[in-house]
Amino acid sequence: MKNTLNLCLMLILASFVSGCETLKETSTESNKGSVQKAALKPNIVIIFADDLGYGDISSFGADGIRTPNIDSIGQEGFTSRDFFIPANVCSPSRASLLTGRYPMRNGMPVAVNPLSEKHVSSHFGLHPDEITIPEMLKPAGYRSLMVGKWHLGFQQKGSHPLDAGFDEHLGLLGNYYKARENDPRYPILKDNQTLYRGHEAVKEEIELEEVTQRYTDEVISFIEREKDGPFFVYFAHNIVHSPHLPRKEFQGTSEKGKYGDFIHEMDYSTGRILATLKRLNLEENTLVIFTSDNGANYAGNNGELAGVKYTTMEGGHIVPAMLKWPSVIPAGQDSKTTLTSMDLFPLFADIAGAQMPQDRTIDGKNIIRVLRGETTDTPHDVLYYYNGTNLQAIRKGRWKLHLPRTIADQPFWHEGSQGGRMLTELDHVLLFDLATDRGETINVADQHPDIVASFDKDILKAKRELGDVNIVGSDQRVPPMENPQKINRWWRN
Repeated sequence: MKNTLNLCLMLILASFVSGCETLKETSTESNKGSVQKAALKPNIVIIFADDLGYGDISSFGADGIRTPNIDSIGQEGFTSRDFFIPANVCSPSRASLLTGRYPMRNGMPVAVNPLSEKHVSSHFGLHPDEITIPEMLKPAGYRSLMVGKWHLGFQQKGSHPLDAGFDEHLGLLGNYYKARENDPRYPILKDNQTLYRGHEAVKEEIELEEVTQRYTDEVISFIEREKDGPFFVYFAHNIVHSPHLPRKEFQGTSEKGKYGDFIHEMDYSTGRILATLKRLNLEENTLVIFTSDNGANYAGNNGELAGVKYTTMEGGHIVPAMLKWPSVIPAGQDSKTTLTSMDLFPLFADIAGAQMPQDRTIDGKNIIRVLRGETTDTPHDVLYYYNGTNLQAIRKGRWKLHLPRTIADQPFWHEGSQGGRMLTELDHVLLFDLATDRGETINVADQHPDIVASFDKDILKAKRELGDVNIVGSDQRVPPMENPQKINRWWRN
């Protein structure tokens, strides 16, 4: 009896040990699967140019400028010929990229200008309640870096890049301004010429010629440190915004003066980043995106598109864009499907397995099926063109309707303008067929009164929800100032 009992105990013990081993093996396999699943999350790199026009790179028709590295992103992936930016100036565009929301919705419809201590916009920045791409990606395991031009508030509580979810930061507050001691704003200008790492000044009165190399080195260092990923990099260039000051080795390399030379420097920087990804065997599982914050200013080239930065014509809002992710995006796609910078937010949430915010409207759409070549249908039925807080145009498919406006409606950058092709004054609607007239030259409103009338509901919806000059929308985050359109009136003094 005793021997039988001992035998039973031994069998039970053996079974228990075997079960533990099986459980351990199952647990190990499960953990291995989790690690593999985590490793499949793509790294994400956004290279964001400043004031680069639709016709300013080779693959979009640039003459006298060569951009082989930038062009390779589209050649090896997806080139977007109809990429809409929901703002025609710096700050609102950046806010929309990072939040996936129209500037009127995220509270940044006008540009931050910190050049005066007494200026109302000097205490204006990205609202801390806005959810940004790095904040959305962080719970999914991403480390994030912001390098370059921020321009969304810096000293304001909650508006600094580190407050907006980035783990690391190196860059300038906003636009680069050359400080001169005889300027009464010298202390402010000097601050805008200071390179910051987080909240600490790294170098005061830095020369713009050395900024791009410093930026690029920082991005490469971060990628090398975070190569086991997943990581997110937001590289916001100061190129090609004025002043045009390329490094010495790039001067005279283009046929378009320092403007073209500056673009050559940006292309070289892009090549260094792409080479780093390839060297570290990260290329296959990294989504690289190149685009611009708005169209070109007068120094640049918007190709076939009319208008420039500051306008709601296509030249202000349509920019070159290219996306590459070799393991997912088929190479060589050249697309006319309408996409927007706001689409990147939901796209990243999907591919990273991150949670989309449920308590607010995200205006961007998930474009993964378009990028995979599974559909050519745009996810956007309607696009709104605001100039500051002024609703000026609406687009539905091939049709774009410009609305009447006055100089009094305009943001500060158009005060004193004379109208004309800048469309700063308009006493009647204009209807353009973008399928045949991307240059917005032929008004066909009289020939299509039914199409003009079809915009009525869209106009009403936009003004009710997002607002307009002197109208507060139901889902508008109102900037903390009395009249956002005129906040920079001092600028003309």
